[in-house]
Amino acid sequence: MSVLGRATGDGLVIPVRLTPKASRNVVEGVRRDAAGAEALAARVTAVPEKGKANRALEKLLAKALGVAAGRVSVVAGAASRDKEVLVRGDPDEIAGLLAKLTGETDV
Repeated sequence: MSVLGRATGDGLVIPVRLTPKASRNVVEGVRRDAAGAEALAARVTAVPEKGKANRALEKLLAKALGVAAGRVSVVAGAASRDKEVLVRGDPDEIAGLLAKLTGETDV
């Protein structure tokens, strides 16, 4: 299994491509950009003003991964569509949850 993200001492940092002002809140899976970099694709209904979309993303990922909302935070790219989100905890456990979310079955 190729792990999306990188392990840190605090957990797993996951690259995310966020689309705000969408029709629904959803994690769409993994997308690859023209340069070949992979990121988790997500959409939220919140607007990108005063951190609303970032907070919606944190809540969405926490629910999708089945972890407490306090364990998920945007750590880079707050004003960009391309973000890095830290999920605190055991990186291997989080990678397993992420693999199930994105459809990777060889965990």
